[in-house]
Amino acid sequence: MENELANASREELLEIIETLLARVAALEAENAQLRGKGGGAPVWVKANRPKRAKQPRKPRQQGHVRKLETPTEVQEHALEVGPDCGRKLSGGWEHGRRQVIEITLPQVRVIEHRSVARYCGVCRKRWRPKISDAELGVEGKRRFGVGVQSLVASLHIAGRLPIRIIRQLLAELCGLQISAGEIIALLDGVATAGQQQLARLQEEIRGSPVVCTDETGWREDGCNGYLWSFSTPTLRYFRFRRSRARKVAEEVMGEAFAGVTVSDFYAAYNQLPGGHQRCWAHLLRDLHTLKEEQAKSAAVAAWTEAVAAVYGRATAFTDARPKARRQAQLNFERELAKLAQPYRSCAAAPQRRLAQRIYRFRQELFRFVADPRVPATNNLAERTLRPPVIARKISGGTRSPKGSATHTALMSLFGTWAAQGQNLIASCQSLLLASTTA
Repeated sequence: MENELANASREELLEIIETLLARVAALEAENAQLRGKGGGAPVWVKANRPKRAKQPRKPRQQGHVRKLETPTEVQEHALEVGPDCGRKLSGGWEHGRRQVIEITLPQVRVIEHRSVARYCGVCRKRWRPKISDAELGVEGKRRFGVGVQSLVASLHIAGRLPIRIIRQLLAELCGLQISAGEIIALLDGVATAGQQQLARLQEEIRGSPVVCTDETGWREDGCNGYLWSFSTPTLRYFRFRRSRARKVAEEVMGEAFAGVTVSDFYAAYNQLPGGHQRCWAHLLRDLHTLKEEQAKSAAVAAWTEAVAAVYGRATAFTDARPKARRQAQLNFERELAKLAQPYRSCAAAPQRRLAQRIYRFRQELFRFVADPRVPATNNLAERTLRPPVIARKISGGTRSPKGSATHTALMSLFGTWAAQGQNLIASCQSLLLASTTA
């Protein structure tokens, strides 16, 4: 190419230049068209967002940084000599602080209580002090104090730790060697000391205006049984029975119960005295399942949404007047019965089973509208049973009737203390010390 240009004539060079200039002009025109008339970025490039003015940070009502604790120990760090010259340093001032939170592992204290007998020359008698169990800090004739007993019970019930793990923790953390049989005896002792408090819990359950109840499976010595729970916002009560019949609920609630029982649609709760509120969470879950099974049916989807809409309006009702709330309850019951009526006798309708349930329990679905104390769902009972269900999966249940009685007693006591916001170990110690003076 260079040889051709070197040998080209003047006319041929002018022709090549004109061709190149024409190509340059065409490329510049195309470039301008891509960039737009005003220049800058091409038309196909998305424009940048305009810069927003930086908003002032909203003040937080509560800081999330851990606040400094009151130090229980202060350690000062200072250099004795200068690193460069080796000259001895003196004086100084505080340059900075840093807190480190640490735990000192507890060690076993073996306290030997010795009673000293003294002779009185006037009475001519020997006198020795009578030391109560409360002064010794033990429950009964045990060698382990109430601190060890409360810790073991808390780890087993609140921490859901098996006995083998509790033995291992006590040995590694505290240097305490304890047998599995002794741990079981300590747990039985807490349950025995709490019998009076358990009786009061049952009486408080019977006298409560609203009680949420539910049951779940539990195994005793490899045989299936049922763990029943009865809950209020501040009370927890458990009972184990082999039966799932209504007599168990009647045994706990009593014949004179005048409150409202919140439950699912299980038939064992139908004949309980007092009022009833059926769980909407169970009903809505079944409605959702029906809608998924009949995904191609627009009629079923419309019906399930209509039922759910009634519940939505009921939960949104805010009138505080008792008469208005009672009237609203009746209106919602009639509206729900109207939705269930066409399908409850139609054998071919997919929603027949739920329609029959809704129509049968229509007067027990909206009691929460008339009484604000009544929840619309049985979620409290479901959450109450969750820790025992986890414990059941870990341990597989209990091994004897005495073990079941002990476990349900401890779950009732510790569950109630937790619901009331009490310190579990301190509450257990108070229970044990109170039993020694009774």
